[in-house]
Amino acid sequence: VQLQASGGGLVQAGGSLKLSCVVSIDIAQTTLMEWYRQAPGKQREMVATESIRGTTIYAASVKGRFTISRSNAENSVYLQMNNLQPEDTAVYYCHARVSVRHYWGQGTQVTVSS
Repeated sequence: VQLQASGGGLVQAGGSLKLSCVVSIDIAQTTLMEWYRQAPGKQREMVATESIRGTTIYAASVKGRFTISRSNAENSVYLQMNNLQPEDTAVYYCHARVSVRHYWGQGTQVTVSS
């Protein structure tokens, strides 16, 4: 299983970005699709999760600003990020759980300037 993330970039505080992650298998086979992020010197943290049933969970720091969604037709998961703040600066990773196996995509850098 391969995951290809894209959509990162440089944005000013208050701006928006939309991350995309294409999955190499039928996304309907995944148990969970998630976005994580890792800022310099910090541990990787979960940002948003969507289960195959559509249940979503968000980190408290992004709730109300970020939205995770998926497209079965495009085998993709997205992360819409609004009102970005400098503390959102990190490398963002797409993660898929297929049954008991875990798969990671390469990261995409998001930098928010103040």
